[in-house]
Amino acid sequence: MEYTSVLLSKKDKIGYVTLNRPENNNTFNIPLAIELNEGLMELERDDDVNVIVIDANGKNFCTGIEVDYVDGKPFHDYIQWIGYMEKMNLTIAEMGKPVIASVKNIAVANGIGLVAACDLAIAAENAKFGATAVNVGLFCMGPAVPLLKSLGRKKTLELIMTGDMINAVEAERLGLVNKVVPTENLEEETYAFAKKLADKSPLAMKLGKESFYKMEDLDYKSAMELTNNHFAALCTTEDAQEGVDAFLNKRKPTWKNK
Repeated sequence: MEYTSVLLSKKDKIGYVTLNRPENNNTFNIPLAIELNEGLMELERDDDVNVIVIDANGKNFCTGIEVDYVDGKPFHDYIQWIGYMEKMNLTIAEMGKPVIASVKNIAVANGIGLVAACDLAIAAENAKFGATAVNVGLFCMGPAVPLLKSLGRKKTLELIMTGDMINAVEAERLGLVNKVVPTENLEEETYAFAKKLADKSPLAMKLGKESFYKMEDLDYKSAMELTNNHFAALCTTEDAQEGVDAFLNKRKPTWKNK
């Protein structure tokens, strides 16, 4: 498809989905939501991409949803609209490739939800996060789902009920982001982090991510049984044999993705 609200690019097995509404602080509208999901799936299907980064043009990462859509429409219109706004939460979880958020300056409302939905996140020192919808009479119900997975019940409720902002250091302490880097180094630090993952076996990464999301909400015993089966299946792959042989013979592996 033709992309305007996001841009796609790739380099060294890393695919980039760049939010591209800088004049609107990369707020979500229907075109951006559709293009974001289509772009993620296009890179998911691309055999030349092992890892995906979501970053943003302009000053801010994402300042949420364009709330002027809320203007007296019927319920049916809103349920369809919010389905578009929050679809990326499911898309990212269902993808086999790891997705990394690269965050600068403001990430609020659907912006913080997108960061939480990504598998991993790198934040610039100037990044600020908030579940701010409550401040305009709405509520970050959709973002609360991935936030709960990342932060737990008490902290998620605090953020979505107060609408308060937190800085990058606090976001790292809470587990919303994995690493905080100097603002001027965000691009190169994100690339280095993504490249580390891109050099791993893409098949192991895919099967491992799928296993993680499937076991996440199971009871302890069921999760162990499920992951034991997944690990045994992974051991039968050519990449597993190649990786072990390369390790034992002190050479660099050549991944076949099968």
